[in-house]
Amino acid sequence: MKATAVAPANIAFIKYWGRKDAALRLPYNPSISMNLSGCFTTTTVEFSKKFSTDTVSEGFNSKRIIEHIDRLRNIAKTDERVHVVTNNNFPTSAGIASSASGFAALTVAAVFALGLRLSEKELTELARLGSGSACRSIPDGFVKWDGEFAYSLYPQDYWDLRDIIVIVGTTGKDVSSSAGHDTVETSPFFKKRLEEIPARITRLETAFARKDFQQLGEVIEEDCLDMHHVMQTQDPPLYYWNTETVKIMELVKKRMVPAYFTIDAGPNVHIMCEGKDEKKVTNYFKQYKMIINKPAQGAHLI
Repeated sequence: MKATAVAPANIAFIKYWGRKDAALRLPYNPSISMNLSGCFTTTTVEFSKKFSTDTVSEGFNSKRIIEHIDRLRNIAKTDERVHVVTNNNFPTSAGIASSASGFAALTVAAVFALGLRLSEKELTELARLGSGSACRSIPDGFVKWDGEFAYSLYPQDYWDLRDIIVIVGTTGKDVSSSAGHDTVETSPFFKKRLEEIPARITRLETAFARKDFQQLGEVIEEDCLDMHHVMQTQDPPLYYWNTETVKIMELVKKRMVPAYFTIDAGPNVHIMCEGKDEKKVTNYFKQYKMIINKPAQGAHLI
């Protein structure tokens, strides 16, 4: 059987950094994110008795993909070989959550190609085993991941926000996010981060309830800088920023336009603004290549 799914990348407002169970990819703390309309993965999965070997699109981590396929084959109780064709419309492994969209799309396509019928909760739990943040790309819109599964806090049309990604680096990371998770406890500031996150989540959820953009922005910048402080004080330290990253952060902090920044494990800067201010932001950063995102639907068949 054959199925094709598309899934969005997501940007975390409260970030996931550190796993209390590496095998199950269970996070130390809850996280909250927004699905991105302009960054997505399209994946076709086909199982057949006619295939003699498993194949995966060139340029993707075939070992990790087939490991995930094996989990799903075990559930379906089949040994049929698989052909996986996957494509990202944005830079891969550059800190724009390509593993999130990739494993969300892979999970949904493979589950349906195998004839399994699972709930959204079950899909998020399976996607999480491939890549932790992939569970947040399954539900729609604004999503919370708390423990084993993720769920939608608000649909994509709840708040007219923009995530404008300013592209300053497209090459793969020297140190993967997965490797970074493994050494997070070596940072002397990690424990303090975990202690502060519950109150930060409460502030963010209040901002969502009130659609208070200033409070949203203050929280996401605070959490971004906090996570990168932990990264940069791990052993070995992780420095994902480059000089252009810092330059853009400083420009945003001047508040010449009503916007705030956040950055995942990479150099590219996500500038958050409300929809009414999109042109002000894009005009201010027009010398850079940008990807403009609205809140998006989660993973789905096409």
